[in-house]
This record gives sequence, C-alpha cells and structure tokens, in this order.
Amino acid sequence: MKKLIVLMLCMVVSFAFATDPVKNDNGYKVKKTEIISVSPFCISIAKGDYEMVKKMIELGTEVNKYSEGMTPLMYAARYNRLEIIKLLVSNGAKINTKNDKGFNALKYAELSGAVDAKKLLLELKKK
Repeated sequence: MKKLIVLMLCMVVSFAFATDPVKNDNGYKVKKTEIISVSPFCISIAKGDYEMVKKMIELGTEVNKYSEGMTPLMYAARYNRLEIIKLLVSNGAKINTKNDKGFNALKYAELSGAVDAKKLLLELKKK
C-alpha cells in the first residue's frame, strides 16, 4: 500500500508542472508555470500502466469520473490503450458519455489516429 501511495505521489509531482518559455515586458525569457490537474488515475492510463490502473480500480477509483474534461475511457482511447479500454468497460465505464466539447471516447480515438482503439470501441458498443 505504501508503494502505491509513493508511486502515485511521484506521478503527480512529475506531471504537476508544465513550463513554457515566455518573454516578459523587459524582453527576458522566463518560464511560465501552470499546474496541470489531471488525476493520477488518468495519468496511469495515458502512460499505459495496466497494473496501476487495475489496482486503482480495485481500490475504488471511479471509472467515469472526469479529469480535465475527459473521462478515463477518453484518455485510454486517445492513447490507444486497448487492454485498459477493456478493463475500464468491464468495470462500468460508459462508452457513449460525452464531455463539454460534445466528444466521446470514440471521437478521441478518431482525433488521435488511434485506429485500434476506435475499432475496439465500435465492437464494444455493439454488445
């Protein structure tokens, strides 16, 4: 359990900051820092860490909870994570859920060129 908590904290810290070089009024290059608040669950999905995703589901993580405007299934589809898509759907992830942009997991698979994820989602949608 301690290892899981430490691993989750490390993932949050590693993805907590995104920096972009920006010029200020004086012409100096500075780094703009923004906090990215993607959940550790969705970060694990994007990275393709099947075992971590499975463990987090076993520990009670909600499979349909939005993170930065996307469901976990949308992240899995976007990053072509086929085994994770199967795991999420078998644990209650909703395939047809749309976000504020009107996109569902299938649309994210299309937009990112995740052909295999799109094919799998279409098959799962028929069931």
